[in-house]
Amino acid sequence: MRTQVGIIGAGPAGLLLAQMLHQRGIDSVVLEARSRDYVEGRIRAGLLEQGAVDTLTEAGVADRLHREGLVHHGLALRFAGREERIDLTGLTGGKVVTIYGQQEAVKDMIARRLADGLPLHFEAADVAVHDIASHRPRITWRQDGREHALDCDVIAGCDGFHGICREAIPPADLTIYDRIYPFAWLGILSRSRPMSEELIYARHARGFALATMRSTTVSRLYLQCAPEEDLSQWSDERIWVELATRLGARDGELEVGPILQKGVTAMRSFVAEPMRHGRLFLAGDAAHIVPPTGAKGMNLAIADVRVLVRALEAFFAGRGEALMDAYSATCLDRVWKVQRFSWWMTQLLHRYDGEDAFEERVRMAELDYLAGSVAARTTLAENYVGLPYMD
Repeated sequence: MRTQVGIIGAGPAGLLLAQMLHQRGIDSVVLEARSRDYVEGRIRAGLLEQGAVDTLTEAGVADRLHREGLVHHGLALRFAGREERIDLTGLTGGKVVTIYGQQEAVKDMIARRLADGLPLHFEAADVAVHDIASHRPRITWRQDGREHALDCDVIAGCDGFHGICREAIPPADLTIYDRIYPFAWLGILSRSRPMSEELIYARHARGFALATMRSTTVSRLYLQCAPEEDLSQWSDERIWVELATRLGARDGELEVGPILQKGVTAMRSFVAEPMRHGRLFLAGDAAHIVPPTGAKGMNLAIADVRVLVRALEAFFAGRGEALMDAYSATCLDRVWKVQRFSWWMTQLLHRYDGEDAFEERVRMAELDYLAGSVAARTTLAENYVGLPYMD
């Protein structure tokens, strides 16, 4: 088998890359280790920046997003018994964010690729990459009891943090930046009316809390917890009481409903540099992880794909490798700005064990400054709705 671009991973990065390449007449094959049911069912992020929505729209995979997505013009910060609204739209010249589950975007892109009759292989076992430093890299895998090989011009590693592509780069050629936070998020999915039409971020003496949603009838709620938290110690009743306390819920504001899903999400900042080795290009979580506080994971993957598509389009059109050579530096410029914002949001809103009175007062002063300064609110809003694309 042969194709122009071999794509490993059928998450948002891999599927969007395949679709945008197809629009430009560039062939690709997508390989995914998991089943279609697993990929479409895994719950991930649910907030899209303005630019991410625009990109999915340009790619022709946003019809349902525009019908069902929930557009948000602002967010609320709650601290010290106060609520301060950040007017995202007013502070950014009209930009918005949209609530639409990552798994829904994945479903849309899978449906589009299969409807177009394009190669998408689920349950590909023992995937491996070969000769990535050459001009003729190759992918091998096993499926249905048979061995397969795919010759490519380029390989795109979109297989996530635990995938095989980053590990294929010689350690001596890769620099890793890593920070593991001393807390995690206990997240629930509940069949209940969302607490507010906009997201609520809360800093409380007992820890951080976040109220968001997946639809007008399904809420997504989070509590700061320990990384090794034992879920068996968190009854539904305890979760609802703690959410009401940390969010400062007013009477009737927090609707209690059946909890459909419960889990603990680790908090990590991670960057691998460079994002290219020979003809292997990393995109999305394969190259970087951000803590979920700033809602940037899927958005950063989409930004990577935009840069990679432009580079590959130039390469296959015979315009050379200059944009491919610039891919890593271009992406990392945005990655580190997003890491900075995600780190800032995380340290501002969470409670650290051993935090002394001085640190607490400094954080409260920063929140007070943020609430009262147009410049500070604008900085938050510009980052939250998404920084401009380099292209």
